[in-house]
Amino acid sequence: MPSVAPQVYSPTAPGAALRWAAAPGAPVSRGIPAAPFPGSGVGPVKTGRHTQGSLFDVVKVAVAILDTSGRVVLWSPAAEELLGWPSELLVGRRIDDLVGGERAVERTREAIRDTLQNGSWHGLTELRQRQGGLVAVEARISLLVDGDGTPFLQAALTDAATLQAVERDLAVRDALFEQSPLGIAVLDTDLRYTAVNRTLAEMNGVAAEDHVGRTTGETLPERAADEITIIQRQVLATGEPVVDVTLAAPGPARAGYRSISYSRMTDRSGRVLGISGTVMDVTERYRAVSKVEHARRRLSLLNEFGSRVGDLLDASRIAQELAGAVVPRLADYSAVILLQAVAHGDDLPRHGHDRRTSLLQLGTASVQDGPEVETMLRRGARITFAEDSAFGRVLRSGVPELLSGPDELSDLTYPNDPKMQAAHDLGVHSCLVVPLRARGIVIGLLVVSRAGYREGFDRDDLAFTVELADRAGSSLDNARLYARERTAALTLQRTLLPQQVPQPAGIEVAYRYVPGSSGTEVGGDWFDVIPLPGERTALVVGDVMGHGLRAAATMGRLRTAVRTLAGLDLPPEVLLRHVNELADDLAQGPDEALLATCVYAVFDPATGRLIATKAGHIPPVLVVPGEGAENGSRSGSPLPGGAGQVVDLPSGAPLGVGGVPFESIELEIPEGSLLALCTDGLVESRDKDLDVGLGRLISVLEQPYPSIHQACEAVLATMEHGQEPDDVALLLARLGRGRAGTPTAGWTLPAEPTAVSRARRLVRGTLADWSVEELTDTAELLVSELVTNSVRYASAPIGVRLTLGDTLLVEISDPLPDPPRERHAAEADEGGRGLELVGRLALRWGTRAEGMGKVVWFELATDGSDQERTFG
Repeated sequence: MPSVAPQVYSPTAPGAALRWAAAPGAPVSRGIPAAPFPGSGVGPVKTGRHTQGSLFDVVKVAVAILDTSGRVVLWSPAAEELLGWPSELLVGRRIDDLVGGERAVERTREAIRDTLQNGSWHGLTELRQRQGGLVAVEARISLLVDGDGTPFLQAALTDAATLQAVERDLAVRDALFEQSPLGIAVLDTDLRYTAVNRTLAEMNGVAAEDHVGRTTGETLPERAADEITIIQRQVLATGEPVVDVTLAAPGPARAGYRSISYSRMTDRSGRVLGISGTVMDVTERYRAVSKVEHARRRLSLLNEFGSRVGDLLDASRIAQELAGAVVPRLADYSAVILLQAVAHGDDLPRHGHDRRTSLLQLGTASVQDGPEVETMLRRGARITFAEDSAFGRVLRSGVPELLSGPDELSDLTYPNDPKMQAAHDLGVHSCLVVPLRARGIVIGLLVVSRAGYREGFDRDDLAFTVELADRAGSSLDNARLYARERTAALTLQRTLLPQQVPQPAGIEVAYRYVPGSSGTEVGGDWFDVIPLPGERTALVVGDVMGHGLRAAATMGRLRTAVRTLAGLDLPPEVLLRHVNELADDLAQGPDEALLATCVYAVFDPATGRLIATKAGHIPPVLVVPGEGAENGSRSGSPLPGGAGQVVDLPSGAPLGVGGVPFESIELEIPEGSLLALCTDGLVESRDKDLDVGLGRLISVLEQPYPSIHQACEAVLATMEHGQEPDDVALLLARLGRGRAGTPTAGWTLPAEPTAVSRARRLVRGTLADWSVEELTDTAELLVSELVTNSVRYASAPIGVRLTLGDTLLVEISDPLPDPPRERHAAEADEGGRGLELVGRLALRWGTRAEGMGKVVWFELATDGSDQERTFG
């Protein structure tokens, strides 16, 4: 387009109010009046700094003023930006110069005529840019008339492509806003609604127009509005969006759950305009997720309960665990009621249940305490019920019941039951009575209840409680069987242990036996106190490997063998060797070898010497009283305490292993010393060494105690409870001396024929001094026979010792190790009747090894009574 020279218009010319003057070379001030309107009294208008980011920056509107002939009177800066033509080149020129082609020119002129006739025109056209191209614009032409009545045309020009894009975006916005299944809200910076769609209006139950201008607190119920308003303020203040927060529906009209999301809105310049929010109905999703979570929690409860009772074998503990598992997750109050037979390990009843069935309330749990709770849920209480009550019906039929309301709950046990009154006072309104079953028999009831504002039970709760009760029923039945088998095993073991433990002269004995605490884990631990000739005593503690009835039976056979061999007065190491040789016969079965440990000790109060050996057993502990301890050896006197030590015995292999010889040691024991023999269950544990347990035992026994029995109790108190220990056998023996004032005499004679007559004289004189002359003839005869045998076969000195106690004990010792053999002499034989006479005339007799030789002994009754004579 050819250049156009600037023109100067007269202010008096027509349309002067719409024209501005531009002197040649002077800068043009576009859009700002040079002077105020005449008579307005207002100074120049002050405009603020232009702010970028508004819609006008996206859709630029170019304004041009034309006269009625189509000449440009005013050309705005936006028009310059749109087409590139400055105003100084266009003002005064016809608009036709910007239109390309004759048809386009004609359409432009028709548009001007239509505007002059109709007042406006709207359409699309193409205008030439200064750079040479054509741009499609949407034009809106309006008829303007100034104050003098002169007509002008205002052309508003917009880039058609940009305008179409904006219109398309607005259409999409309208479609999303009005047709979206999500509730949409727009709020200003005062958190007042500026727009909501129909979906949100329906969700809130408030018309869309009633939202506009109001806050959430003025539109929704107070409780729901408070939660949402907090979220809105947070988003507006921080700009951090909140996404998918689930809340309950705001009103009862449409119950359910809503997911709300809010984000802050800003314009292109970053100015905060408000917030926008979306609301989605997630009731079905929430309920589905809630149902899955509900099922997960209940499965977790089942697994947790199973793990907690899986290794329990006590009905009372299982009942308490079951009651505690359901409170408060399922119920507010719970009670586990069992048949007395289940609690005590008896056989299950074969007949149906009636009001005479004995029930015990062994497990209880509650969300609170108080006198009413104590009345309703007293643990250990005996439960009575009417046959037509809910308890009676469930016990007979095994069908669970769901009770709701005061009328049904009053029928739970029997009329006017104080427990039901307590339940009413606690607000109990819903109850489940579920049978506990085992082997098809109802063995008890699980009773759970809810109170207060908590929802009542439904069928899902009932089904879950039945599943829980079935699992508990199996555990309770296992506990019942365990109790029965344990009782049988304990009964067997206790019958195999000593029923009466003697208190030999010179020794005070105390003992304890504690069964194991896991399964039917009575074991093979045993102890024994065996009187031996010469007022000596054998102390035995042993342990058969394994547990249960078979181990207890093996223990009984082993104890019998040890006791029988002890009667032969064998040396301790010889006795254990013989027992080891019997291992195959004493084993539990042909395919199971005997494996047992044992410690065997013999104490002689006359000499204060102890001979002991062991077979793989833990060593004994000896506590020696300190100097100056008074009454340390008198039976029944307090234990003074002292210094303890482990008796170091040769280890020896357990019985049944073989190949390892047994060895004994002989110790001289100070008077009043305390000897402790025990099994490993007392001093061993899973996480501590044997030395730690023995050290603990020594530290306990080193303390003073009022009696040896209280020392036993103190030792047992050191056991670590809760570790399911093995069974324990403990034997304490205070080792003293023979009875005070017991007459004793002894001599050593040469192995010569004269020893026989000398022995008779010494015995006769001693018995006369002891005023028991009535025993003289028999004692002389038997001593003569035994000394004669020793003189005949021995070449070393012969020992003779007399001890007068409850009986007269006579002991003949010689260095020959071989014991004498009794034989029956024929009528014509001159000898061979010595041991036969001893067997006929003595109360008891026997032989034992001592050192490298032997001792032959016999006893005579001091009261002269005719007692049964036995061979020792």
